[in-house]
Amino acid sequence: MNRRKQIEMSLEERTRFLADAQTIILTSIDHRGYPHAVAMWFAVDPDGSVLMTTYAKSQKTLNLQRNPRVALLVESGATYDQLRGVLIRGRAEVIPDVERCVQVLMRIHQKMGGALQPGIEDAMRAQARKRILIRVVPERVSSWDHSKLGGVY
Repeated sequence: MNRRKQIEMSLEERTRFLADAQTIILTSIDHRGYPHAVAMWFAVDPDGSVLMTTYAKSQKTLNLQRNPRVALLVESGATYDQLRGVLIRGRAEVIPDVERCVQVLMRIHQKMGGALQPGIEDAMRAQARKRILIRVVPERVSSWDHSKLGGVY
């Protein structure tokens, strides 16, 4: 078995890794053709689509409206034998929908350990009025988990 296949995460491993991760790096392309990479909080739908929200007037929104191709990266590990990551390439949809933004903001709030206290949904709705939903549909996914090498490189 080649090394690439040996370290690849299974679908279940990738799903758990993304569920446990707090931030994802969203890389869009700016108007000059350069990568624009930013850390985002996110949620993942059962179909594998990655959901985020951002301000409707943000640079990343402008970039995605111009060119929907993106890369998303989640990684962890402080040493080579601990490196794990998932790289998703796909196309982003910019969706101006306050209620869907509220739903995603609530999911992210819970994922980040926030309690669903009275009034939280109203607070999220107030935020969502200025935001858009970003939905990235994966077209190609790569993953790695160097711990599968068992210390042999």
